[in-house]
Amino acid sequence: MKIYFKKKKIDIPVKTVSSIGKVFGLMFKSRNTENLLFNFKAKTKMSIHSLFVFFPFIALWLDDKNKVIGSRVVTPFAFAIRGKKPFSKLIELPINDKNRKMIGFFIGKSFARFSPRRQKEKRTPQRRHSEERFK
Repeated sequence: MKIYFKKKKIDIPVKTVSSIGKVFGLMFKSRNTENLLFNFKAKTKMSIHSLFVFFPFIALWLDDKNKVIGSRVVTPFAFAIRGKKPFSKLIELPINDKNRKMIGFFIGKSFARFSPRRQKEKRTPQRRHSEERFK
């Protein structure tokens, strides 16, 4: 699906969700799941949530011409996230290595902060020292 953001276009592979899929979205899925597209019959301002979504994702709110009218990084277990304007479509884009290029397009270099590679706990020298003491 081609979308337009800040006078640029990008092609995002998406899976259109069914009516039941709209209820669940990314809930209970792994970080490496597909990008989801929610189509609505009329413009709406409904809110979304990330309860039971165990990884961050980007929500992209689109108008009927596939132009991005809002975006936000959604953290796990957030409640009632809203777009600022009425929208016709919503894309949920999981933050994972497969989507690295697309995510960099929307949130730039700050992607590294959410990268799965960076999710592993950093070991400080002080922590390393205390771990070695208890071996």
